[in-house]
Amino acid sequence: MIGLVNYAKEPHSVELRELPVPEIGEEDVLLKVQAVAICGSDLHQYAGQQSWKVNYPVVLGHEFAGSVAKFGSRVNGFKEGDRVASETAALLPPDSAFIRRGLYNLEPKRLGFGYGVNGAMAPFVKVPARCLHHVPAALPMEKAALTEPCCVAYNAVCVNSHVRPGDTVAVIGPGPIGLLCAAMAKLSGAGHLIVIGIPADAKRLEVAKQMGADTILGAQGEDAAEWVRNFGDGYGMDLVVDAAGVSSALKLALDIVRPAGQITKVGWGPQPLNFSLDQLVQKAATLQGSFSHNWLIWEKVLSLLASGKIDVGPVLNRISPLSEWREAFEEMHSGAIVKGVLKP
Repeated sequence: MIGLVNYAKEPHSVELRELPVPEIGEEDVLLKVQAVAICGSDLHQYAGQQSWKVNYPVVLGHEFAGSVAKFGSRVNGFKEGDRVASETAALLPPDSAFIRRGLYNLEPKRLGFGYGVNGAMAPFVKVPARCLHHVPAALPMEKAALTEPCCVAYNAVCVNSHVRPGDTVAVIGPGPIGLLCAAMAKLSGAGHLIVIGIPADAKRLEVAKQMGADTILGAQGEDAAEWVRNFGDGYGMDLVVDAAGVSSALKLALDIVRPAGQITKVGWGPQPLNFSLDQLVQKAATLQGSFSHNWLIWEKVLSLLASGKIDVGPVLNRISPLSEWREAFEEMHSGAIVKGVLKP
């Protein structure tokens, strides 16, 4: 089979290679990949700019859905042909205290598809059966492949944040996760939803409107902090989601969150802060990190996707064969599209 392999740290060390079909164990499923979405982390590895350890060479791809082709002798609940989507925690230590708490997504020793073990940008991938969820018949596989980023957004906004109907919410960074966080905030009852970007984000900010944003800022170089100071009672936003990750985004979040409000940080960024956190203290605001997702979140999100309550249509802009991976990567990197899906 032909798979997309990241073979070294150097930029653009990604290529299609001939690979063997994976051998599965007793508790594994051999999944025939029908759709795999491109994540920002795939782009970071393509550019050699990731801040996490990669076990080279590795097949990229951790946002995927497919059908069961084969299963191990100890697998229950799945049969050949079942439509499924997979979580990302491919390897977990059996003695983890976090697993016992249902927080396996926070286990420091976890290894995920696409960087720790081979991912799904190939016709077949080996998946532990515990990672799999049945995909409702009403949900197309291309959209099912976006379950994972939807779960990241659901965890950030619906689990780790506190949004009450009528709350004001700002999302900084209109990338795929930011746009999905905006959708989750609207689903949770946000009264006024603002999505903030920069001029280069103009196309994605237009997509934010389709995801429910009441106001978009940054396409014309607007001063978001000044806008918030003149909005409503002038105290700021109840919740600010930092989905950008760069240091300036967190600084802006501190500027626009209201006293006793909340900042949820879901965006990654290795930059040092280089600014004071005194506003966090002065405003008695809460700063919350959010990472990954767990089993229950996946079940809820798949149900919401199948019912249409979460609509990923506006962010799913390109569906391509695996052979066109480079064009899809470059279009996502440039901002020409929000999200691309490959079909191995």
